[in-house]
Amino acid sequence: MVKTSFAKTWNKSTQPRKQRKYRYNAPLHVKQKMVHVHLSTELRKKYSFRNVQLKAGDKIKVLRGKFAKKEGKVDKISLKNEKVYVAGIETIKKEGTKLPIALNATNLMIIELDLSDKKRKQKLESKGKTEPKAEVKSESKKVESKVEEKK
Repeated sequence: MVKTSFAKTWNKSTQPRKQRKYRYNAPLHVKQKMVHVHLSTELRKKYSFRNVQLKAGDKIKVLRGKFAKKEGKVDKISLKNEKVYVAGIETIKKEGTKLPIALNATNLMIIELDLSDKKRKQKLESKGKTEPKAEVKSESKKVESKVEEKK
């Protein structure tokens, strides 16, 4: 009997058929993580992130495939198919109509971010400034020292 529902826990498998099935049956909130794209070295240093969720309006560079080294703005993202459509990257059919090409997010790199979204801008800029883990550790040490003093 073939399992049809999505398993929340991923028990890793080396079998490509199971990996494909996991990606195909994944819910949208999991597929959203699969459309994260690497940042350029300048953006990586600036924001302290390696990859970021891709959004329409971001300027990207294609790293692999037929359109390698081409740049353009993201027009549309299909989470269901895990594909990205970029302005200027299209094929011309025999009748003359232009057809946009679906690219895989793993073959792209973000050159310029679209920061019109306030939440996205806040998330990017907040990571490099604060480190809450260090504060939590120092507070726990203070509590431990106070407990020892009372004894």
